[in-house]
Amino acid sequence: MIEKGAVLPMFYLPPVEYFININTYKPDILIEKEEHFPKQTYRNRANIYSPDGVLGLTVPVVKGSKNHTKIKDVKISYDFEWQRLHWLSLQACYRRSAYFEYYEDEFAVFYHNRFDYLFDYNEQLLQFILKSIKLKLTLSYTETYEAAYPSLVDLRDTISPKKESDFEQKPYFQVFEERQGFRKNLSIIDLLFNQGPHAVNYL
Repeated sequence: MIEKGAVLPMFYLPPVEYFININTYKPDILIEKEEHFPKQTYRNRANIYSPDGVLGLTVPVVKGSKNHTKIKDVKISYDFEWQRLHWLSLQACYRRSAYFEYYEDEFAVFYHNRFDYLFDYNEQLLQFILKSIKLKLTLSYTETYEAAYPSLVDLRDTISPKKESDFEQKPYFQVFEERQGFRKNLSIIDLLFNQGPHAVNYL
């Protein structure tokens, strides 16, 4: 019996749950490219583990990127130095992790080079992460917006920072867990920097 595939949004440094779904439904993964940009989602934000608990990182978008702008047309704003802020935060949170230095140079490129469009930025980050966790996947994209996909599992609205995920996650070592305990469903980079090449086995 062939597993059903799934349709997923394009996120910024997606949470672990996103990749567990990719691993579950691959190779039939469809990435939503034609939806209108919804605010307050993982499409332009990610959660990492800081010494003070969960820290949210948000990629600012150009004003006017309201709900009527297609996700592929949303432009990144550079009104303030968000890339520098994100990179300093990532270094502060993960410098002590086992594998940060292993990926650091390649990862730094995303915080030193400018990218015009949010979707393109997220896509290149996703390709880098898939390669880093050795998850082989050829991405396919929607060509029109469809409200429903009867033959696919629709995950476009299920993984959200606004609601507690009911996905059950087995713990792995996290840098600050002694202070704060295990935090589930953080960005995939939390898993990558702490587990390195073993991340794919975890998924």
